[in-house]
Amino acid sequence: QVALVESGGGLVQAGGSLRLSCVASGRTFSSYPMGWFRQTPGKEREFVAAISASGGITNYADTIKDRFTISRDNAKNTVYLRMNSLKPEDTAVYFCATSRRIFSGMTISDFGTWGQGTQVTVSS
Repeated sequence: QVALVESGGGLVQAGGSLRLSCVASGRTFSSYPMGWFRQTPGKEREFVAAISASGGITNYADTIKDRFTISRDNAKNTVYLRMNSLKPEDTAVYFCATSRRIFSGMTISDFGTWGQGTQVTVSS
């Protein structure tokens, strides 16, 4: 069992970068694959990226591939999302969450514990 708190969001210009952090509490953090989702008003949460418990396997949505990088530091109980070359369409609330496994085509139902989200706004 784990509790998650996201941070690092903010207002940036198109082409800029941000790094989001998700800090977890709980003794079993290193056992969970982790994912990032994002959500805009009136839409479902959209899968962004996931990472295996060890950090050796990653999975990215096609919409952000080669711009975003997910990573984790289990010693710090933290998962990161580095976002480069940000676009206005990246504007959303970004959430981190735990999963039990990692695979292609992950959706909301594949994740369990969620954080409260951090707002990312990209101006044009």
